[in-house]
Amino acid sequence: MDFLKLMQERYTCKHYDPAKRLNRAEIEQILEAARLSPSAVNLQPWRFIVADSAKSKELLEPAIMETNKLRFKDVPCTILICARTENLDVDIERVLNQEEADGRFPDPDAKAAQRKGRTYFRDLHAEDALIWNTKQCYIAMTSIIYAAAALGIDSTPVEGFWPEKVDAALGLREKGLSCQLMVFLGHRLDNDSNQLKFRPKSRLQHTDVFCDYI
Repeated sequence: MDFLKLMQERYTCKHYDPAKRLNRAEIEQILEAARLSPSAVNLQPWRFIVADSAKSKELLEPAIMETNKLRFKDVPCTILICARTENLDVDIERVLNQEEADGRFPDPDAKAAQRKGRTYFRDLHAEDALIWNTKQCYIAMTSIIYAAAALGIDSTPVEGFWPEKVDAALGLREKGLSCQLMVFLGHRLDNDSNQLKFRPKSRLQHTDVFCDYI
């Protein structure tokens, strides 16, 4: 499907059919799109957790804000997007070593130069690492919702939960992570009230958001 058409037709699902589950192959395709997302200096400061079991519902339900509880109860799959709380030297080396294995450095000097550059930007955000990393996670979230749409899967990007409760329930802080975003994934109920046939997509006009060519 043409990507612009995908954007025109996708909407945020409000009511999910709990009987329509996602299969593992669909989830893996969506996760692959998340993995391939761009990030600042390619640090990829995210980890993804798939919650699609009754046990995960029980663990996460107390962290979901009231406005999302009904939706969460019915949605068959939730992807937790976790940001690293800080960017350590070992994180930079992991990325550099992978880039080296993938043939991105013509010689050792190129790798050393990249290490210096990555460390510089990492240090610029030493005091706001979690905020900086969360900004990158929004890019991955966008990849997830449009990869899902390309597969005919509905989605809801979610901020309406208590990150500290998720972190505590899953022991994420001990792993240097914090859950900052969620994406609900599934298939709409036939009468989902937010469908475009009931509520047409509405965005500001081009002239309202476009300033100029410079």
